[in-house]
Amino acid sequence: MWDSKNEKTGTPKLELKNLPTNASWLGPSLLVKGEISGGEDFFIDGSVEGVVCLHEKKLTIGPTANVKADIIAGHVIVKGNVKGNVRAGYRIEIGSDGSVTGDLTTPQVFIEDGALFKGSIEIEKNAEKPTNQDVFSETKSAPKNLTAAAGATNV
Repeated sequence: MWDSKNEKTGTPKLELKNLPTNASWLGPSLLVKGEISGGEDFFIDGSVEGVVCLHEKKLTIGPTANVKADIIAGHVIVKGNVKGNVRAGYRIEIGSDGSVTGDLTTPQVFIEDGALFKGSIEIEKNAEKPTNQDVFSETKSAPKNLTAAAGATNV
């Protein structure tokens, strides 16, 4: 589909054939200002200023990308430059050539050697809140002395 090298400079170029068919791509010469939102995986190799919101999808910040935006996605991979807060429902990865200035919020963080990061990290658990049924069964199975000590009355 695309060549793996730029004929004029001999530098490596993104191979679009490796992108999933349901993914979108923002090329290196493009600049987007505003909000990007969607329901598919997204690869940014250009410049973005604003907000990127993909909820449960995968966002890849390519090596030539320059992103000044707050990001919300399911899985975020940074190989370029990001200035802004990043929130991921699953995982954030910062590659060895990646740079992030901002706060990270996610259950999993992976930062390779050589990556640049300045900000804070908040590890967020994805534990589901117990339902009333779960709370009731836990209370019922609690030892009687523990229940009495907690001030509960037996019915």
